[in-house]
Amino acid sequence: MTGTAEARQFYARLMAAHAGSADPRLEEAFATVPREAFLGPGPWTIIAGDGRVETPTADPSHIYQNVLVALDADKGINNGEPILHAMWIGKVAPKSGEVVTHIGAGTGYYTALLAKLVAPGAVIAFELDAALAARAEENLAAFGNVTVIHGNAVASPLPPSDIVYVNAGVAAPPAAWLKALKSGGRMVFPWRPAERVALAVLVTSTESGFACRPFMGSWFIPCVGASTTDPSAKIPDREKAARSRSIWLISDKAPDRTATAIIGDVWFSSRGVDGSGDERAERQNLLRPLSGRRPSRRP
Repeated sequence: MTGTAEARQFYARLMAAHAGSADPRLEEAFATVPREAFLGPGPWTIIAGDGRVETPTADPSHIYQNVLVALDADKGINNGEPILHAMWIGKVAPKSGEVVTHIGAGTGYYTALLAKLVAPGAVIAFELDAALAARAEENLAAFGNVTVIHGNAVASPLPPSDIVYVNAGVAAPPAAWLKALKSGGRMVFPWRPAERVALAVLVTSTESGFACRPFMGSWFIPCVGASTTDPSAKIPDREKAARSRSIWLISDKAPDRTATAIIGDVWFSSRGVDGSGDERAERQNLLRPLSGRRPSRRP
């Protein structure tokens, strides 16, 4: 086994362990999808805190670690931390035959992992940046179950989806994204309703409504068209945001006293869809921000 192959195998084991998933296909996906194929030619620029470090060579072993790799340094767009994505993929639990909508696909690395996990199901990948979308289309050409769309997922209709996987920060998920979820469908998104509030949220579509659970800190670049709020919005602090347990469409149900946030066409409640009472957030996984396409530059 070569050094690169050995590094990739160990990296895959680590990612599967962090995912907390019993699905053995997750380790296989990380082991068989070459990350370097989606990053452009090396050496690569690694984002480290507020600085940058160049890999000493183009040896792919350097990028089989939990590192952010710059895709467009001027725009702050990176290939995000693999541990974050492993945990997110573990949460949404892709199954064979499912349909995934990936919003903010970048150059397609995490799209490819999702495509492996849902095959023969389909992945529809949105990328707003024209250069990145072109690279993603080229990188994913061998994946017959992936369609890359150069466009804004906020302004475009989403297909009915088992999973909506969002890699751009939103003040709140647009109502159309929630409506796109099939029964039992899952969405994971970076919630950024305020400057100092940045949480990853898992949403599940149930017969009773949209259950949600913030589960970790997470920083991503803003989603164009869904990252700002109007003056009438009710913006939560971090504690209130972390207590959210359900999301509702205002057109379906008016906000009540349990509202932790009211933003655009949706509102968040501290009460679960099953009527369960107000809960305090579990803090241990909400304190450490992990990065997707951009590193945190704040405490």
